[in-house]
Amino acid sequence: MNLLRRPIKILALFAMCGTVFSCTQKVEKKKKPNIIYIMSDDHTTQGVGVYGSRLAALNPTPVLDKFANEGMIFENCYVTNAICTPSRAAIISGQYNHTNGVIDLEGHIDDKQYLPEELKKLGYETAIIGKWHLHTEPSAFDYYKVLVGHGGQGEYFDPVFIEKGMEYEFPVTKKTKTIKTKGHSTDVITDITIDWLKNRDDSKPYFLMHHYKAPHDMFEFAPRYADYLENTHMPEPASLYDNENNGSVGTKGYNDELIHVIGSSVSHRNTIRNMGMHMDIDQDIADPEYTKLTYQEYIKRYLRCVKGVDDNLARLFAYLEESGELDNTIIIYTGDQGFMLGEHDYIDKRWMYEESMRMPFIVRYPEGIEAGMRTDAIINNTDFAPTIIEMAGGETPDYMQGKSFKSILETGEEPADWRDATYYRYWMHMAHRHANPAHFGIRTKDYKLIFFYGRYWVDTDDPNASWNKKSWGNDFTRHTPPAWELYDLKNDPNEMNNVYGNPEYKEIQDQLKIKLKALREEVGDTDENYPHIKKVVDANWDK
Repeated sequence: MNLLRRPIKILALFAMCGTVFSCTQKVEKKKKPNIIYIMSDDHTTQGVGVYGSRLAALNPTPVLDKFANEGMIFENCYVTNAICTPSRAAIISGQYNHTNGVIDLEGHIDDKQYLPEELKKLGYETAIIGKWHLHTEPSAFDYYKVLVGHGGQGEYFDPVFIEKGMEYEFPVTKKTKTIKTKGHSTDVITDITIDWLKNRDDSKPYFLMHHYKAPHDMFEFAPRYADYLENTHMPEPASLYDNENNGSVGTKGYNDELIHVIGSSVSHRNTIRNMGMHMDIDQDIADPEYTKLTYQEYIKRYLRCVKGVDDNLARLFAYLEESGELDNTIIIYTGDQGFMLGEHDYIDKRWMYEESMRMPFIVRYPEGIEAGMRTDAIINNTDFAPTIIEMAGGETPDYMQGKSFKSILETGEEPADWRDATYYRYWMHMAHRHANPAHFGIRTKDYKLIFFYGRYWVDTDDPNASWNKKSWGNDFTRHTPPAWELYDLKNDPNEMNNVYGNPEYKEIQDQLKIKLKALREEVGDTDENYPHIKKVVDANWDK
């Protein structure tokens, strides 16, 4: 066709093309996937059936297991700092904590709420519902309704919320006007999310962060679960009683003495006794019977909270299916870190030990992810934001330190240049009576190297230093002994035998130190701003 001789048809063609392009844009917009990021608090891999822990036979998560088997399960997902606020800051910023500025529970994210900002640029409506715990307004979201009270944790029963458009100031106090609700927080948060999904403007795709408080301690489960597992004997971890070779002077003190925590009878090697107080276990009962009784009650209450999460996921997934959105929605499930369930006679998180550091991470999206896939690729929580952004059609911003694993989701294969190790750092030295010394380290697929440097991030020896002395059971001024720990994860997956200093591991030990130093430089965490810590690191690097 000679277009120069057909002016009318040219105009008609342009008009038609314009219509086609417009229609194509609308189709593409309609097909753009919704994204729901679901995160529970302290839901560790041991409490998810598909990860095959000693608790899997109890069938604690049937709904989540079915969901997981319809997508991809990550075996080696790790937090970069196993504590609530820093982990959430890493997830929403795509940065390590020394970069985003949130290194402890008192940090606030302010202007680095990058994930929702980037998704809004891609045409997404953004929302967060449930636990926020970042001590500032989640202002980057188009909509939010988040828990307040209890130090930002929110309450298990009759929780109160703040919502987009309300007038308030941080920190929220008892005088702050809030939205009061009735019921258990897991149920209430699911109700709010389903209501938002029903009433939102569906002209845009959405990105929703749906965050539960459960199963965070003190494990206040909904009353309907009071009899769940009541007459069941809970399987014990192999390391609940025998920890002779685990640890170092950095975690046990010199001559294997116990590091006692001021203000409580709990010892560093048996923090589960402190939990027993909260479980109303008779303090006059001697070990090992005391530990046995405490463990049984601890795990039952924990899994009752997990059961509430699993049942509410069934409600959420059912709504998505009924609304026809289930298969057009990228659904991610994770916890904000791992959690110790009696392993090494420990509770809580914070440690670089596997149960605390390892996160569940599951993604379902039938249009782009093959069902039934598992991967042992190493990812960490700074990678979540880049991956979500790229799955939404964007590119990872230069300011994010994490890397997108979108290609792993799509192919099941690791790129040739994918990371072979992940970096970890816990900053909150001896905080909250948990008695965790500050430490950093590196985890590869086969080994884990940890350095316990044992100093608070503020130099408490400096008489001119300004630092928080409020009494949450913190023992910031206590310096614990510096020490190294090395675990051969292939031969010792439960980390029962610290082989640091063993001549048979000298070559591995040296290689891991080189890799750790390089990784610290790569992420920019070299302690130049903390000379009192750098001094300890330098003095003990070759010991």
